[in-house]
Amino acid sequence: MAIRELNLARARTFLFVPANRPERIGKALASGTDVVVVDLEDAVAPVDKPAARLALLAWLDEHPDERVVVRINAADTLWHEHDLAACRHTGIAAVMLPKADNAAQVQHAHHVTGKPQLCIIETVQGIDALAHIAGAPGCARLMFGKLDLAVELDLIPDESDPEELVFLPWRAMIVLASKRARLPAPVDGVFTAIGDQSGLARYAARARRHGFSGQLLIHPSQVTEAAVAFTPSAQDIEWAQAVCQLGDAAGGGMVVLDGRMIDAPVMARARNILALAAEFGLAT
Repeated sequence: MAIRELNLARARTFLFVPANRPERIGKALASGTDVVVVDLEDAVAPVDKPAARLALLAWLDEHPDERVVVRINAADTLWHEHDLAACRHTGIAAVMLPKADNAAQVQHAHHVTGKPQLCIIETVQGIDALAHIAGAPGCARLMFGKLDLAVELDLIPDESDPEELVFLPWRAMIVLASKRARLPAPVDGVFTAIGDQSGLARYAARARRHGFSGQLLIHPSQVTEAAVAFTPSAQDIEWAQAVCQLGDAAGGGMVVLDGRMIDAPVMARARNILALAAEFGLAT
């Protein structure tokens, strides 16, 4: 069987699975998620971490056709270097680096593992070092760890605020750092209300509007709704086609579609939608 390849740049859904429950990895792979993230950090109690690491490696040895991402323990923990050594395994496609605080951490993890680094920005120090982290050798994409950052900054998210304005400055900084470093658009943090599908759909749609192109997930039931939010819809594609046809006919000049002005930036957005749709194999 061919090895399962991962497109980390275009992945929309990143589903967490506890490393001490390797029997769940196969179920996660079957969920339709773009990436399965086997978690050695928050999902595993300290006393269980060595055994969880060994269980993950044993599972990978038994499933050589699969590739996963592993969230390791942070650089200031006892388990960090052992996790990095384990991530040399050929079944691990990339490392998710929590509490990425500086470029040196990213570069070291990349050097030891030889794998791309998905850097979680979830501390004040990480926010301060965003440009350096995004530009560090091995950094493949930025992730937003909103829950830890909220604790450190004493932020209080309000359930009545679906736009999560309390996180807006930090999300904007991560999007901007990604663009400056020519990284793929970043991945937004988790939606913790399992079973609230309408809330999840609004949450993911907001993330897309704010410049993100993927989301961290905590349950298989979240995969479909999140993927839809980060995928061009049939309506999006139809609009983009109409814009491009009018723009081409006008030689790139300003046109009007459905009573709205269509100029160069709008045409560029339409082309981006069609390019993204093509990458996902959607009819354009």
